[in-house]
Amino acid sequence: MRALAQFAMSGRRQAILAAVLLGFLPVVNFLSPPVVALVALRHGKSEALIVLAWALLPALGWAILGEMIPLLLMLGIAVLALVLRSTGSWEATLIASIGVGFGAQLGLSLQPAFLALMEEQVTQLMEQLANNPELQGQVIFAAPEQLHQWLLMVFGTMVVFFSIALLMLARSWQAGLFNPGGFREEFHQLRLGWKASAVMFLMFILADYGPPVFQQLALFFLMPLLVAGVALVHGLVGRRKLPTAVLVIFYSALISPVMFQLLALAALADSWYDFRSRVRPRE
Repeated sequence: MRALAQFAMSGRRQAILAAVLLGFLPVVNFLSPPVVALVALRHGKSEALIVLAWALLPALGWAILGEMIPLLLMLGIAVLALVLRSTGSWEATLIASIGVGFGAQLGLSLQPAFLALMEEQVTQLMEQLANNPELQGQVIFAAPEQLHQWLLMVFGTMVVFFSIALLMLARSWQAGLFNPGGFREEFHQLRLGWKASAVMFLMFILADYGPPVFQQLALFFLMPLLVAGVALVHGLVGRRKLPTAVLVIFYSALISPVMFQLLALAALADSWYDFRSRVRPRE
């Protein structure tokens, strides 16, 4: 990974070459957006837009073939990288990710053939599960309109999650090359302000009572809190110098939906009380 970052940072041509070649490869094409993000973080908008224009070629090719995710990821991470570059604030970047999710849903809604294929596959899977004697009566079929909205929410949330994750990868590359240890310190201090976290949590709660379009955005409002919650855990583990096994147990526990709710509540509470500042670092 470091070698890739060094190559991309050695010049514009190298960055374009890395972004384009990686974008065409089906297994590692997820590394193309972080290359664009790295350029944006290091050199700013003008240089990033040049590399982005070239990097969009393979992403558009995948979109023509019916795979929209690479294109949506490329655009999403480019937007977030430019926000982070211009503001220097992870809070602003995480809030901007809500707009990325909305844009991803809009882009997917303009691809009815892709959504129809996904709906057909999900319906077939549900029918197979319903025919399983052990699951008889436990499988609930969703109405076509509900399934359509659910797919938009799931794919939009995936784009938001991977856009944030790949942006953090690009940020870690930047720190590794120009500020060793900087990303770890930055991530450990990531925290939402109380106003932003309160609004995110309130919007998430109210989404269930709003129109269907608003309900599709529910998980987008939760994502900034979840990221802040993960940063809180990493920060506390780092301050107390706890073993890595603690983080392994933490991520293993995230398979439970209840843990996501607790993590969001912890991030909300941290925005008010700043737990990391109250924990004495271990010498």
